[in-house]
Amino acid sequence: MLPELTVACCLLAITVMIHAAGLSAILRRLSGSAMSLDTFWRITSVLVGVAWVLLSLHLVEIGLWAVFYWWQRCLPDLESSLYFSGVTYTTLGYGDVLLSNDWRLLGPLEALTGIMMSGLSVSFFFVLVSKVVGIRSEQKSATHEV
Repeated sequence: MLPELTVACCLLAITVMIHAAGLSAILRRLSGSAMSLDTFWRITSVLVGVAWVLLSLHLVEIGLWAVFYWWQRCLPDLESSLYFSGVTYTTLGYGDVLLSNDWRLLGPLEALTGIMMSGLSVSFFFVLVSKVVGIRSEQKSATHEV
């Protein structure tokens, strides 16, 4: 049981590092450019772009866990590993594909990791939308004051 928990902790750490690197990249991109959020379409394009990047991060993280399952022969093939990992990470949990008994503790740990990373993405998106609303409010106030 201890080796499996050690592996799970390592997978969790790598997952968090991937997510942190992705969020840092988004922040650099958004703060490094003089973004004009003066139109609905510009705001929408920024939000869609961020959503794509966040989704991509989650898919990479799901892939990380899936490759581990496939490498350790926890599941019969890579497709099953990707499917299981996606269903587990998102906590959808169909239950039609299961890990081997030796590795079954990783399933709940991947699900908890997925919940945390999804919560982090939602929080990030919420802060971004809050900033956009704040910028728009400031722009409107500045135009009314002139």
